[in-house]
Amino acid sequence: MSPWLLCIIGLLLSNIFMTFAWYGHLKSLAEKPWYIAALVSWGIALFEYLLQVPANRAGHQVFSVAQLKIMQEVITLMVFVPFAMFYLQEKPTWNYLYAGICMIGAVYFMFRK
Repeated sequence: MSPWLLCIIGLLLSNIFMTFAWYGHLKSLAEKPWYIAALVSWGIALFEYLLQVPANRAGHQVFSVAQLKIMQEVITLMVFVPFAMFYLQEKPTWNYLYAGICMIGAVYFMFRK
């Protein structure tokens, strides 16, 4: 598998784990003490790191660190918005669209020659 594809797939999967680790407890562990939520989140975050570290290593073969970072942020937004809407039942606002447009601009500037 090519390094750029391995990077993107790895970052996408790691972001799914990251989003659940960081925000999933707001719904699923809301009644538990914070330290229980923290322990569960750390357990989930382990899988995030097991995917994210090799993804960034593969990606660094073909992308700069700045390009890797902006890809991470775009993928985070792509994962977070559906998660917030469907899992946490948040209402979408125009700000999601505006943030996405800003991210498109950031990608453009980071990847232009």
